[in-house]
Amino acid sequence: MSQTEHILSQLPGDVLAGLRKADQFWQALRDDTTPIPQVVKESKEPLGTVDWDIVICGGTLGILLGAALQRRGWRVAVLERGILRGRDQEWNISRPELDVFLELDLLSPEELEDAIASEYNPGRVSFLGGEDVWVRDVLNIGVDPVFLLDTLKSKFIEAGGQLLEKTAFEGAVIHPDGVRVEAAGGLNTRLLIDAMGNFSPIVKQVRQGEKPEGVCLVVGSCAQGFTQNDTGDLIVSFTPIQNHCQYFWEAFPARDGRTTYLFSYLDAHPQRPSLGFFMEEYFRLLPDYQGVELSQLDFKRVLFGFFPSYKESPIRMPWNRILPVGDSSGAQSPVSFGGFGSMVRHLKRLTEGIQEALSCDILTQDALSLLQPYQPNIAVTWMFQRAMSVGVEQNIPPNQINELLTGVFQTMAQLGDDVLRPFLQDVVQFSGLFQTLTLISLTKPGLVTPVIPQVGLTTLLDWMVHYINLGVYSGLYPLGQFMSKPVHQLPPTTQYYYHRWLDAWRYGSGGDY
Repeated sequence: MSQTEHILSQLPGDVLAGLRKADQFWQALRDDTTPIPQVVKESKEPLGTVDWDIVICGGTLGILLGAALQRRGWRVAVLERGILRGRDQEWNISRPELDVFLELDLLSPEELEDAIASEYNPGRVSFLGGEDVWVRDVLNIGVDPVFLLDTLKSKFIEAGGQLLEKTAFEGAVIHPDGVRVEAAGGLNTRLLIDAMGNFSPIVKQVRQGEKPEGVCLVVGSCAQGFTQNDTGDLIVSFTPIQNHCQYFWEAFPARDGRTTYLFSYLDAHPQRPSLGFFMEEYFRLLPDYQGVELSQLDFKRVLFGFFPSYKESPIRMPWNRILPVGDSSGAQSPVSFGGFGSMVRHLKRLTEGIQEALSCDILTQDALSLLQPYQPNIAVTWMFQRAMSVGVEQNIPPNQINELLTGVFQTMAQLGDDVLRPFLQDVVQFSGLFQTLTLISLTKPGLVTPVIPQVGLTTLLDWMVHYINLGVYSGLYPLGQFMSKPVHQLPPTTQYYYHRWLDAWRYGSGGDY
């Protein structure tokens, strides 16, 4: 019996079967055998009566947006294929990011404090052969998903929203005046929001079997018995490249013990390792990482998954009246896991944008695509993802990635928290990136040269375009703010388009930080 089988067999529920099922999905993605659903159709016939302004498919993160829109007086229904209940594992985030729940009047200050299950400081960044870098107040808050979703669910229903649990999305027909959602006997709505995540059937239909350019493979656990549990690790590597993977680690103090993750950036090549292999590697290396024997640990739960990312993102819907949000939209960075943090970051922007789109009744494909705009500060991270991964056919020095990251993070630490902290929170800003690149080129000119053949010339040229756009957006956002007062005198539809461009410049430059 393998170490993985031995540990997973001791946990409640059939966790091993869950791992094997996830591995089947990962295998299908690598082998190009993922079935392509046909769930969205179009009709030229008018729908007639529309009972809902918004139907949201996917309740776990969709309830955040549903509660915000219901509070603004829209008729909202949320579909969830199971029971809407948060997972036991905390969501890690930084405290200022939670203020949006107060701004949108979704939680009281007391409820927000009750939602926080754990808190720690500081967090460490460390790579093999380099010095540790410590930073405070980054991803140091653990939010209790069960409490948060239960609270938002209650408020959503009290405000008049309808939650349809154990109700799977089966399909949708787009009519000129609305959408017929095939679920619960049929729901007629003005707008369908897809919050079903990376593996949404709607997104699969649009992507048509397209392979992701990037994948983040993640395994981990929450356990008790660690000797030290008052600091966290934001990104740590203590091994050279092995199995054509660079292994990275994260660790967070949690209410139930300590959560540790092993993750790696890959592509979806057929020869990439399985989740089962990765889990075995996790248990093999965990004692070295945390200085503790596996026999000392009491495992509470085990976690695993893979997160695909596509260069053609955010995804563009070919239909009117459908808006993908969160991981369905592909708007997350290829170096982050997306999910809760990404949704919270864009919650206010999406709420206000959807409010305007419904008020002006501009729900066309082009108008809605502006709610998920191109963001150069996310696009530039594609080269970072490539620089932290190794192609199956590539042979690079075993410590090349560690040496690069040591140099980059020590340079950012030298430049201070104003540069380091936004980057660690997945917010790339032109000023911080420019300062980092300038200082590296002056002090460590030999560091970047080996990366060019690793990432490839095409990736580098693409990156330069996004880098220039990042600078342009950083200049356009303050200019757009300056022009905002006269815009209030324009027609509502014109205001909608202006506000969407302003949002694109703000978020696309990291101006929301």
